[in-house]
Amino acid sequence: MTTIRITITLKPGVLDAQGQAVLQGLRTLGHDQVSAVRVGRYIELSVPDGIRATDLDQMCEQFLANPLLEEWRIDDLHQTLLSVGERTG
Repeated sequence: MTTIRITITLKPGVLDAQGQAVLQGLRTLGHDQVSAVRVGRYIELSVPDGIRATDLDQMCEQFLANPLLEEWRIDDLHQTLLSVGERTG
């Protein structure tokens, strides 16, 4: 078994309401040096060794992420980039 790490974020240009709330909170606490915040999700999957990157990408596209609004990055336990998913339309 191997551990796969998936990071899901909003596509550039999509309004990040959570990021705006975090930014406002940081500024309220006096951290004015922060100019922008983007909030996303982090998922770890335990999968069989040798799983194909296309299978992982399909999991993201069909269930884990919203391909209209989000993009994803898939890394293995050693931070080796396996796939980056960015969909248009």
